[in-house]
Amino acid sequence: MEWGTIFTLFPIAIAIGFISSILGLGGGVFMTPLLLLAGFVATQPDAAGTSVAAVVFTGISSSIAYFRRKEIDFRISLSFIPTAIAGVFLGMFIIDTVNPSWLTIAFGVFLLFPMGMMLLGKTPKDAKARLKGWSSGPRYYLLVAVIGLVAGVATKLFGIGGGTVFVPSLVVLLGIDIVTAVATSLFVMVPIALISSITSWTAGTLHWALALPLILGIIIGAQLGPRIGKRIPKKRIRQIFGVVMLYAAINMIYKGVVSL
Repeated sequence: MEWGTIFTLFPIAIAIGFISSILGLGGGVFMTPLLLLAGFVATQPDAAGTSVAAVVFTGISSSIAYFRRKEIDFRISLSFIPTAIAGVFLGMFIIDTVNPSWLTIAFGVFLLFPMGMMLLGKTPKDAKARLKGWSSGPRYYLLVAVIGLVAGVATKLFGIGGGTVFVPSLVVLLGIDIVTAVATSLFVMVPIALISSITSWTAGTLHWALALPLILGIIIGAQLGPRIGKRIPKKRIRQIFGVVMLYAAINMIYKGVVSL
């Protein structure tokens, strides 16, 4: 492990953990483009495989806090996990069959959603419930299966925790309370990110020399965020990072196109 890499990534990871805890987003939307665009890794699968290892620890830490507050809906969580895990393995198949350049482009496009929300001063968890009556019956199980599958695929392909998919879906489609949606999403994140990390490790796309400083930094930053963040206007922070993510999205798309 190179000390220069540690000293570079560690403070950046603290900032990512700090910002992510304020914005309510998984750190993967920042870590994956950082690793790829800064040249720490060569391909999208390497960036995603390394990023998702840090996401595991974010999910564990947050889930413990929400569990103590009894805000996790275990019925919904356990409904999502089987298809989310299936989505991880589907993502593995896609990685093995699709040109990594197309995955880079796909992630750039994927970033446009949270980027747009941030520029508006919001996050995906700020979405308001629009659909009712989906909390039970056949429609519920079909919806859960689709959402879980999409989140699992996104976790494997992009190195995120799935929260960018889960939280808006729970709030908008199922009308779940936002706090419960966030807590439930973070709990589901743990097993799917863990399995995604294991598959990335066996495939050789998880680089521990990069993941360890990210993990340590994010843990520290996530603890600082709630304490210091109260003094900072969240809307302005979101808008600033919306611009940063727009830059990252454009560069990811450009990098993928020129490497085709």
